[in-house]
Amino acid sequence: MKAITKTCSVCKKQLSRNEIGLCKKLLSEHSEPYCLVCLAELLNCTTEDLEYRIEMFKDEGCTLFG
Repeated sequence: MKAITKTCSVCKKQLSRNEIGLCKKLLSEHSEPYCLVCLAELLNCTTEDLEYRIEMFKDEGCTLFG
């Protein structure tokens, strides 16, 4: 069985599990997927801010992140 790959809805970059998880966590389960660069632009923050959030959610034990 082939794994389904998701791409950013803006730039079409292939997404990591963390990027997909962050979109679900910050936007909604049914939101369009975004890469870190496009999500940072959408949320008016930096990619470093988003990377910090990913680590924070991982430390909290969130299973959306790998």
